[in-house]
Amino acid sequence: MIGVERWVDDADDARATKQRPAAVAALAERSFVSVTVLLELEWVMRAFYGLPTKGISRVMRALASNEHIALEDRDAVLAAVDAFDKGLDFADALHVACSSRASGLATLNQGLAKRAKAFALTPTVALLG
Repeated sequence: MIGVERWVDDADDARATKQRPAAVAALAERSFVSVTVLLELEWVMRAFYGLPTKGISRVMRALASNEHIALEDRDAVLAAVDAFDKGLDFADALHVACSSRASGLATLNQGLAKRAKAFALTPTVALLG
């Protein structure tokens, strides 16, 4: 597993330094993480910290394998990480993966519809309009 300090420690961020003990403690206890929190986490890792896809995927997989973390819809999260690794935006991948019990997913996002078709994701993603 990736050392937790690598996820939550930023020597240049005073708030992160103060928050690190709480984050480490939280990951040592039973914790629930919703898919909306994962959306925010991915955004922070990508947009704020500039982590590449591979690094973000490693963190998401590490969270999914942590015995203390109860992920909302773990199977969908892991499916989304797989699609993210192939090039789909994480949020789009999560929307598709969380819709797996549906017969289809409708979107106004042309890029999502095109990439979902190219990756043969299920459910089928239909472009509206």
